[in-house]
Amino acid sequence: MAQSTPQLEESWKSVVGGEFDQPYMRSLKQFLLEEKQAGKPIFPKGSQYFRAMDLTPVDQVRVVILGQDPYHGAGQAHGLCFSVQPGVRIPPSLVNIYKEMESDLGIPRANHGFLEHWARQGVLLLNSVLTVEEGRAGSHQGKGWERFTDRIIHTVAEEHEHVVFILWGAYAQKKAAFVDPKRHLVLKSVHPSPLSAHNGFFGSRPFSKTNAYLQSHGLAPIDWQLPITPDAG
Repeated sequence: MAQSTPQLEESWKSVVGGEFDQPYMRSLKQFLLEEKQAGKPIFPKGSQYFRAMDLTPVDQVRVVILGQDPYHGAGQAHGLCFSVQPGVRIPPSLVNIYKEMESDLGIPRANHGFLEHWARQGVLLLNSVLTVEEGRAGSHQGKGWERFTDRIIHTVAEEHEHVVFILWGAYAQKKAAFVDPKRHLVLKSVHPSPLSAHNGFFGSRPFSKTNAYLQSHGLAPIDWQLPITPDAG
């Protein structure tokens, strides 16, 4: 495997691996190298930059949930949007996601925020920007990640049928505005952040709508209930 793509899962490498030869990605790699050399803590760790794709190969994507940036607190981010590592306090937006899931499906709220169980079932938990400096939200925006993740979303939207795109908030909705609602299900609401959740996220029922759509097209539903222990499943 090429030195520049050490963690990219093979099926994704076959469709987006060429991006690593583009000038913007070389520039991004140099930026990250310089930030690390300057002693700045970068999250998640390098082996987890592409964790969302590691767990959800391109031909297995059934649902896409878009986030913006990784969490910027120590120990939180591990490469999946909205998810945190085992033992880490559940962030407020994810608390609200759990509240809506309980209201929608009757699933009790999990006592952890580790969402790999979803990813392993074909839920691509993709941030628009895949790295961040500790304590500085949005610090790696505009460095090239957005172009790379645009390519990922375009690949899914153009090469698949009947994928559910869950777009929470204006940022995600703008990023995936090109997705054809005739080929896919596009679910939009405000962001689950405490600042906006009461303005249309609660009661939006994205989980049941996702499963109803998948089943209507002969696809298996997502088991949204997380394992009791975060390392299970």
